[in-house]
Amino acid sequence: MSSAVRVAIWPAALLLAVLSALAVVVVKHESRKLFVELQGLERVRDELNVNWGQLKLESGYLAAHDRVRSLARAHLDMGRPDPGQMAIVNLEY
Repeated sequence: MSSAVRVAIWPAALLLAVLSALAVVVVKHESRKLFVELQGLERVRDELNVNWGQLKLESGYLAAHDRVRSLARAHLDMGRPDPGQMAIVNLEY
């Protein structure tokens, strides 16, 4: 290879090396940004899972049969009817 060709190749090779290094830096920076975003989203997911579990517990407590019965008696003056007040209805389809 002649020296003139070598002199022409070096600037192109240097430019490609610099561009490659810049691309590596940009990709690494973007990767770190996405990883930080992922960690934030995972933290939000975990908080939502905790809240969901608490809501399920609260729902179970509020819908408990004994609690509903005691509230019905205390606030609505409801109770079991006397056998003479009951009627059996047969539905036929």
